[in-house]
Amino acid sequence: MAAAARLWRLRRCLAGPVAAARSSSSAAPPEKLTLRRQADGVRSIVLNNPKRRNALSLSMLQALKEDLLHDAKNKELRVIVISAEGPVFCSGHDLKELTTEDDVKHHSQVFAVCAEVMTLIQKLPVPVIAQVNGLATAAGCQLVASCDIAVASEKSQFATPGVNIGLFCSTPAVALGRSLPRKVALEMLFTGEPLSAHEALMHGLVSKVVPEDKLEEETMRISRKICESSKSVLALGKATFYRQMAQDLDTAYKITSQVMVDNLTLRDGQEGIEAFIQKRKPVWSHSQDEKK
Repeated sequence: MAAAARLWRLRRCLAGPVAAARSSSSAAPPEKLTLRRQADGVRSIVLNNPKRRNALSLSMLQALKEDLLHDAKNKELRVIVISAEGPVFCSGHDLKELTTEDDVKHHSQVFAVCAEVMTLIQKLPVPVIAQVNGLATAAGCQLVASCDIAVASEKSQFATPGVNIGLFCSTPAVALGRSLPRKVALEMLFTGEPLSAHEALMHGLVSKVVPEDKLEEETMRISRKICESSKSVLALGKATFYRQMAQDLDTAYKITSQVMVDNLTLRDGQEGIEAFIQKRKPVWSHSQDEKK
């Protein structure tokens, strides 16, 4: 009975954007689908369409992409945190958009932009953290899996229930298959049943689970720790991590060995070593300049 109840809630979540649109077709859309602010090196991007369960419509995806790309190379930007308004972190694609739009080109654009956003997260020169407080389903679960770090509240759940409505979560499977053990990912995809926050932690979908009232505090603690390091060194390390993951073992070591050498040529690479030897705090330049 418990499993059936959970599946019913997930179906309701998926249907939510459709029902909401039908009942309030005359209502004006939110002025901003995402909210962006930045302070002390941390950029906060908030999914801001709780009435539609923060569904990843084409407009939402484009807004998220713009917020991620905005001045990304600026030295002041050190980490990005993605969170959401309302009890649902993200319900996935906007089903109304997919059911009422007959243009195949439009459907292709939705999934293409979604893929761009997910891959962009891992290509950015700064770490991206998902701060999850609630339900993340389908492409919303994909978004969490695509982030570099994910911190979740204890009440959060994660699911890919598309199979239950006849739309298999094939694109979310790309991110899930790279974040979870294969059998865990396939069970999620084949059944649509959700993982609890602690199950998601156990299997590696999220990196931390905390009480809801500690969620922002823990996310900011991690963010501030990241801000203490050199942006140029972190950018090099992040890019190398994802590059080597796609290689065989020998190639991965060949790539990373060269990157270690390259890292030593950076001004911040030498500054960090000198500061350690001299027992002082490093003074980072955050630049890609080489030590002369």
